Amino acid sequence: MAAWCPAESTKPVFVGIYGAVLGGFAVSALFFLLSSSSLSAPPLPFPAAATSPAAANISAIALTPAQPETMYNRPIWKPPPRGARMPPPRAFRLTRDMVRARARDGVIVVTFGNHAFLDFILTWARHLTDLGVDNLLVGAMDTKLLRELYLRGVPAFDMGSRMATEDAGWGSPTFHKMGREKVLLINALLPFGYELLMCDTDMVWLKNPFPYLARYPDADLLTSSDQVIPTVTDDSLENWREVTGALNIGIFHWRPTEPAKKLAEDWKDLVLSDDKLWDQNAFNELVHKVFGQSVEGEDDLVYSYDGKLKLGVLPASIFCNGHTYFVQGMHQQLHLEPYAVHTTFQYAGTEGKRHRLREAMLFVDQPSYYDSPGGFLSFKPNIPKSLLLDGAHTVESHFALVNYQLKQIRTALAIASLLKRTLVMPPLWCRLDRMWFGHPGVMEGTMTRQPFLCPMDHVLQVHVMLNDLPKEEFGPHIDFREYSFFENPSLPKQVKESLLEVQLCDDHSSRCSTANETNKHRILLPRNSTEQKLLNVFSSYKNVKIIQFSSMVDAFGGFADATMQTKFRNRVKRYVGLWCCVQFCEIGHIYYDMYWDEKPGWKPRPPETREQDHPPWS
Repeated sequence: MAAWCPAESTKPVFVGIYGAVLGGFAVSALFFLLSSSSLSAPPLPFPAAATSPAAANISAIALTPAQPETMYNRPIWKPPPRGARMPPPRAFRLTRDMVRARARDGVIVVTFGNHAFLDFILTWARHLTDLGVDNLLVGAMDTKLLRELYLRGVPAFDMGSRMATEDAGWGSPTFHKMGREKVLLINALLPFGYELLMCDTDMVWLKNPFPYLARYPDADLLTSSDQVIPTVTDDSLENWREVTGALNIGIFHWRPTEPAKKLAEDWKDLVLSDDKLWDQNAFNELVHKVFGQSVEGEDDLVYSYDGKLKLGVLPASIFCNGHTYFVQGMHQQLHLEPYAVHTTFQYAGTEGKRHRLREAMLFVDQPSYYDSPGGFLSFKPNIPKSLLLDGAHTVESHFALVNYQLKQIRTALAIASLLKRTLVMPPLWCRLDRMWFGHPGVMEGTMTRQPFLCPMDHVLQVHVMLNDLPKEEFGPHIDFREYSFFENPSLPKQVKESLLEVQLCDDHSSRCSTANETNKHRILLPRNSTEQKLLNVFSSYKNVKIIQFSSMVDAFGGFADATMQTKFRNRVKRYVGLWCCVQFCEIGHIYYDMYWDEKPGWKPRPPETREQDHPPWS
């Protein structure tokens, strides 16, 4: 019997958020109010000095003396003059002239979204300009985003979508609407005659893709995929004969050929005929109508769709999806340089995507993110070799490894809450991969190593940890950072160097009674310290930015206040997710339990009945 999972889970697909739309419509009355007022640019979410030499170079050559400066040909990141009025709505309509002003060598790069994805869009644009690529445009699905991008000097156009500014959940009616408008946008852009590199906002560029795309001038369409098994070991296109993952429309390159324009039009008609149809499924359906004959002289390309469209599948090893990059590290194992990473194959929605990019040190955050007012708390996880490497990689050995780490994280969260510090999470190690469906631990044919450094959303509910749970029931919010936080170049030197090391010791040992004044940067702390002991000891170190424990094993004896303890337990019980899925089992997922060690005989087993199928806290 197949493992229990969502209906779409029979193939590896990602949970992501798409958006896009046709421009050319007037914006709302609110926009007219904005356009009549003077404006000043908001601060950039990164230092102005961070601009790379490549970005500075393209900014210098983007405008020649013969061209009057407009908001579409001026250097990117150059905001409008202080006090200038917002241009009228018609100035933001998508036109051929607008695309011509931004295109370079006949190519335009486009992404799209609503205000909920502002930080993703700025990250996307920053990576491109740091690579020396400035031929980009952003489609704004609401007026709030349009205004923000204009003020920051990011070339944007109005998509006329009248979208809400909030995030839209995967599979929701709003999600499908965004997908349809993405298809409309492609249909609006292709007739302008420019090559189109279309991207979702939840991806970043790591290397200039244009030299690679130019290697395949005969391709009408080059697309990324959800492929997780390598079909090639070099940087050539995937062997399309062996591709089993769905073609992914988060990264794809269109040439304005007749077959491509015809596909785009048929795709538009198909998604508009059914408002519940997922745009990616519709794309795959059309492309595979005719599929299987290689292009003469171009064996990497395949005739598809109508038998005339020449298609190539970008290699997932370097145009990475969320599995080949964050789980397998396929590019590292094959010694290749990745061009892009798309945050697919993850389990915590938009918050999980953002955290994945932060773990990889690819997200652009505000400077304040790197200097929490209360300071930071970290620890060394000290995982025994036997838990990592000994024995077979089974469900039991996987949970033994993860549970050992969860117990330490639980203690660290308690101390962070008590000291009002931001917890820097440790790296998490897993023996088994996580999927939406039953599998043998890791998917056969992939390059997943065991054990592997697993993304935090494989185990912990990143989106729940970020939510503002009511303090009356769950106690104070506990802020956290990704495991790579201290290695990030954006971390200020004064934060990194303000460090106190805490070494645990036995309370009654002579070593533990040694005066701590002997070393201002290192102290000894008794194991199982009380709440009051921790407060007393660390009250003298409030100005220290980083407190790093040598271990969290038996570091804290528990909260003295029973009410505080109950609230903390209520909170952290909700922080853990589930592992999925045992093969050939109707209910194959197994819930993690933050307090597994308090339940004698606890075993990692799936629920036996639907009535038992709920998290341990519910």
